[in-house]
Amino acid sequence: MTKYYFVYLMTNRDNSVLYTGFTNNIIRRVHEHKEGLADGFTKKYNVKKLVYFESFDDVDMAITREKQIKAGSRAKKERLINSVNKEWKDLWDEIRG
Repeated sequence: MTKYYFVYLMTNRDNSVLYTGFTNNIIRRVHEHKEGLADGFTKKYNVKKLVYFESFDDVDMAITREKQIKAGSRAKKERLINSVNKEWKDLWDEIRG
């Protein structure tokens, strides 16, 4: 059975804050952000909208990609999101199935 790892970007309602995360269970993790169960940055800044994600079957590749995205500028993150989600719509319904 293949295990998947995810790197994702989330934002708040007005898209003024960006958060980059890593998880092995994107549905659980995004749910935690949406419900305010994850203390810290995302709870403080009301980050609840999933706008981008990538999946990997290799944990090291996923961690490397997360670091690469985190090290990038906001403009680079915006271009990444815009490349697949120009409207910055919440992708939550897409991942829940």
